[in-house]
Amino acid sequence: MTQVSQTDFIEGAIAGNVISFPTDTVPALAVRPDNATAIFTLKQRAPEKPLILMAAAWRDFQPYLTGTPDEFATWEGIVQCYWPGALTLVLPASPAVPPAMNPLNPETIGVRVPNSDIALALLAKTGPLATTSANRSGESPLETMAAIEAAFDERVLIPNDVPGDIKLGSGLPSTVVRWMEGEWTVLRQGSVRLI
Repeated sequence: MTQVSQTDFIEGAIAGNVISFPTDTVPALAVRPDNATAIFTLKQRAPEKPLILMAAAWRDFQPYLTGTPDEFATWEGIVQCYWPGALTLVLPASPAVPPAMNPLNPETIGVRVPNSDIALALLAKTGPLATTSANRSGESPLETMAAIEAAFDERVLIPNDVPGDIKLGSGLPSTVVRWMEGEWTVLRQGSVRLI
C-alpha cells in the first residue's frame, strides 16, 4: 500500500521518496529538489516542462533565487498580495536549484506557496519540494487520492489521513508569470489575474 501515517509520510518525503498531497489547485506529486529526476521518470515527462518549487513561506525560497535587493523587494510585494495562493512566480534561479528541476533552462525556477493547510503543514516540515500535478504527462490532472494511488501503485506515498474519494483543490491551474528585464510576463493565465 502507498497509504502511510503522517509521520512516515513526512519521513518518506525527507528521505527522497515521491509523495502526493492536496493543494489549492490540483493534487501534487512532489519530491526533494535533488531527486527531481524521479518525477520526470514517473510521469514520463518531457524535459521542456520544468517542475515548480513549492514551500510553506516566501523566506524558504531565498536560497534558491538570485536578484538585486530592488528585485527581491518587488517580488516580495507580489508575494504579500497573492500568497498563499494560485500564483506561480518564475524567477532567476541561484546555483542551489538542481538543474534537473528545469533541464532546458536552469537559469529560472517557478516558485509557489499554496493556499492549503495540508500542504503548508507538510512543507513546513519538509522544506521546499519539487512539484507538479499528479498525472502522467499529456493526461488530465488526477483529483482524488484514490485515483493517484491507482495510477502510480506503490511508487508514490500518500497520507492515510486524507480522504481517498473526495475531489481535492479547485481543479483550476495556477497563474504563471515570469520576471524578465524588470517586467512580469504571463506564461499561463489561471485563476489569479496579476496583470
